Amino acid sequence: MSRVLVTGASRGLGLAITRTLAAQGYAVVAVARGPSAELGDAIEAARVGGAGEIDFVPFDLARTEAIAEFVRELKTRFGPLWGLVNNAAISREGLLANTPNGAIETLIRVNTLSPILLSKYVVRGMMTRGEGRIVNVSSIIASTGFNGLSVYGATKASMIGFTKSLAREVGRLGITVNAVAPGFLDTAMTQSLGDEGRQQVVRRSALGRLAQVEDVAAAVAFLLGQGGRNITGTVMTIDAGATA
Repeated sequence: MSRVLVTGASRGLGLAITRTLAAQGYAVVAVARGPSAELGDAIEAARVGGAGEIDFVPFDLARTEAIAEFVRELKTRFGPLWGLVNNAAISREGLLANTPNGAIETLIRVNTLSPILLSKYVVRGMMTRGEGRIVNVSSIIASTGFNGLSVYGATKASMIGFTKSLAREVGRLGITVNAVAPGFLDTAMTQSLGDEGRQQVVRRSALGRLAQVEDVAAAVAFLLGQGGRNITGTVMTIDAGATA
């Protein structure tokens, strides 16, 4: 059973990815700062009747100085990691001119530095074994921009450059590195936009609807699976045609 590490797995997109991978027979190491009732339900469902399994491991990815030891502990507890999904991220709305320096540094630490360091230590084992898959979660905001999300957009753009360059580094060793770029998803976050804001997003999309977290999770599963074995260094956009 291939083991995949998924960050930000307690809710939203990370939880959907965790559920999807477990249903497809993967052994998922679900990482988040703390547990959630929804993740607990997913763990129990996988235990009772799932094809795969889910183990929760708490860790704060803002503690970048502890990531190397964290990966060593995971290897000791679970064995080799075949896949890594860098999903965890934080967001903060506001004009750049008014954003405190500390908040900017935290966004960059969690959204950019943390997945780079996590990939660094996980990919070493993949290089030794000559196989592995990494999927980074970016955003369409990396290419379109969005008012009030300049720092967030910068961190998500960095994931695309990181993906393409790392794919070049490790491809000959049998490792693929790809990114997914979700658009606005039908989640609690877009509920906060209000009806008019959601309708504006819907009107801009070619399909006339919002994508769902399950759509992105399916794309991640595809890239991790047999269908993605010859895909690397690419960005898969899942936005119901908002950027078409």
